[in-house]
Amino acid sequence: MTTMQTALWVVVLLVALALMFDFMNGFHDAANSIATVVSTGVLKPAQAVAFAAFFNFVAIFIFKLSVAATVGKGIVMPGVVDVHVVFGALVGAITWNAITWYYGIPSSSSHALIGGIVGAVIAKSGVGSLVSGGVLKTVAFIFVSPLLGFLLGSLMMVAVAWIFRRARPSKVDRWFRRLQLISAGAYSLGHGGNDAQKTIGIIWMLLIATGYSAAGDASPPMWTILACYTAIAGGTMFGGWRIVKTMGQKITKLKPVGGFCAETGGALTLFLATALGIPVSTTHTITGAIVGVGSTQRASAVRWGVAGNIVWAWVLTIPASAFVAAVAYGVSLLLF
Repeated sequence: MTTMQTALWVVVLLVALALMFDFMNGFHDAANSIATVVSTGVLKPAQAVAFAAFFNFVAIFIFKLSVAATVGKGIVMPGVVDVHVVFGALVGAITWNAITWYYGIPSSSSHALIGGIVGAVIAKSGVGSLVSGGVLKTVAFIFVSPLLGFLLGSLMMVAVAWIFRRARPSKVDRWFRRLQLISAGAYSLGHGGNDAQKTIGIIWMLLIATGYSAAGDASPPMWTILACYTAIAGGTMFGGWRIVKTMGQKITKLKPVGGFCAETGGALTLFLATALGIPVSTTHTITGAIVGVGSTQRASAVRWGVAGNIVWAWVLTIPASAFVAAVAYGVSLLLF
């Protein structure tokens, strides 16, 4: 077998591993898209996952590949990435996703992937090989996205309460059961648009590193785009039921009006981040929005202990996935 053939097989295996991560991302983050619409009783679980998966895929026609460009070209210095770095990054991200899914913790697939890339790159050539601007804006949005989700979710809730202050509660409930289909669709659209592009970005990074795509190309090959959007939609179809319960019931109890406000606030945050090319956490965003909605009722409506446990998972995501990625990078040097 020639060196080129060996390289091709390694690339094929790593693309398959990336698509597995993308599928797991959809599976892990399905809760972000459907928890509110399920917990409020607007859709049954099976209906909700099909609904969310459809909008995950439709995002392919809506958003530019700004996030994919950030991940593919804006995190690591040119010439540093190789197959070992990509392997380490994916193993780090997949391992952290599996652990947090098992324990029902809504952590960030996005930051697990960024942490994986950072850990593998540092293991190979040190911190100097990272693009500080790309890393810093991603880290900054660990804090910005939940705060923006909180702000928009709470403002939406206050505005809706004022607008419908004279309406009968039963009538408001009936209206927002319908409107929540729009907000859930918008959030799923934002989820697909931001999260699928992260996997597109790492596959693009791999193809450039191995010479199967030119560094000067304006966009990755079309097959990578189609494959990644299909994989994340497929993962969403299977759902992550352990996390649905945490997101939809344990943080705060939601009614359709609250679900609408949380999803709309979260969707607006995702649309903004995707337009700016910033890979953000859909988990952080919707959690912030749900807490924002709950806090407008009264502070005790939010189970702050559950929210605090989630925040700890956020803090640990990047260092934990980076550590696993660094170990996986070293192991890969012995494997291929």
